[in-house]
Amino acid sequence: MNHPIIQQTAHREYPLPNGPWLMTQTWQHLLFLHWPVPIQLLRDYIPSSLEIDTYEQTAWISIIPFQIRNMRLRMTPSIPYVRSYLELNVRTYVRCGGIKGVYFFSLDADKWHAVLGARMATLPYFYAKMGFQHNENRYIFTSERYGMETIAFDGSYYVTSNTYYPEPGSLDYWLSERYFLWTHKFGHLYRIGIHHEPWKLQQGNATIHRQSMTPFLPDTVFTSPPKVTYALSKRALFWYPKMID
Repeated sequence: MNHPIIQQTAHREYPLPNGPWLMTQTWQHLLFLHWPVPIQLLRDYIPSSLEIDTYEQTAWISIIPFQIRNMRLRMTPSIPYVRSYLELNVRTYVRCGGIKGVYFFSLDADKWHAVLGARMATLPYFYAKMGFQHNENRYIFTSERYGMETIAFDGSYYVTSNTYYPEPGSLDYWLSERYFLWTHKFGHLYRIGIHHEPWKLQQGNATIHRQSMTPFLPDTVFTSPPKVTYALSKRALFWYPKMID
């Protein structure tokens, strides 16, 4: 069974991954917080086989809180307890073998079963206490990692523009149109292919009350306001992890 969005591939820079997709989920109310960061501050925390990708000679790190809905494996019904949960990702931008994608430093979620399943798929997930509220035009997202309460996030945000498709070559396009994920586990590098329709974004404004999701970086990285964008919803497909080395 193919998902309808599998037919929409003209926007992809690379072909779809080989084989059938494994899982589908819907992302909702995505907040993208992006900061420029010197390459040398990231190099020690990324596998040597990955090249740090840059936009105009600058690397970037992103923090992305959002909701997940309607998660299910291919050709199976969704499981009520784990089909919906909150998640927060910390990522940067990399290349490997000429293919660009993202590298995850961490992914926090508020459902323990989702965390266990994702760890089996090589992803660095952590269990966290999370909250999400929508008050009029403002969204509020909080996260605090269980057993590591100093790893936390607390912020609110709202949109400030109409929707738009990022122009190819723009920073928004470079940050968002990524269809491969890399992770590193037990000395091996893994690649996961994903697919979805092109991103439709809105500009946003965010107030960050607490941000300690990146203890490996100095506070000076986050002294300037982040670049803020928002996406209402995106349906995504995931393929099986593939060991690269």
